[in-house]
Amino acid sequence: MVAEAKARGLALTGPDGLLKLFTKNVLETALNEEMTEHLGHEKNQADPDRESTNVRNGTRAKTVLSDAAGEVQIEVPRDRESTFEPQIVKKRQRRLTDVDEIVLSLYAK
Repeated sequence: MVAEAKARGLALTGPDGLLKLFTKNVLETALNEEMTEHLGHEKNQADPDRESTNVRNGTRAKTVLSDAAGEVQIEVPRDRESTFEPQIVKKRQRRLTDVDEIVLSLYAK
């Protein structure tokens, strides 16, 4: 993947680097999985007979700061009742710690 990115002229780090794209992808995927766990159903797969009326309610943009990737803009999912408490990027958290190593190890596998 890194070789293909270099062939296309993408740098590994920097403002439009591969690491920034990886970080965004991993964080948004993890946040969406957290939302699925919170609500108890996949997106657009809610059981009509469920007791709760809480469903996904779009996303909001958030910019976080990573040591290796710099500023990364991510889309954080919201729920209608505002009860979702994300864990990987908590509410009001702006600086990511140790996320760069996690992202690289996930993509290395």
